[in-house]
Amino acid sequence: QAQILDLLRRLRAEHNMGLLLITHDLGVVAEMADHVVVMRAGQVLESAPVRQLFGQPEHPYTRALLAAAPRLDRQDQRQTELAGEPTHA
Repeated sequence: QAQILDLLRRLRAEHNMGLLLITHDLGVVAEMADHVVVMRAGQVLESAPVRQLFGQPEHPYTRALLAAAPRLDRQDQRQTELAGEPTHA
């Protein structure tokens, strides 16, 4: 994964191109994105610059996603359940 992300970073810089990533990996989002769109069941819930979204998420679902992500600075790593029914593609 690290090699692929390095390649994408290099291609983006060399060719001055945009990049659209679709991922559930919030670490990748924090590292690679300038702007983030949070979606659920095909609906846009929140759209913001990456620092704003991680620092001050507005939508409850975004806050729940961020709270559920594993973090090295948190000892309590119990799984967080998100409210609502699971979505199916």
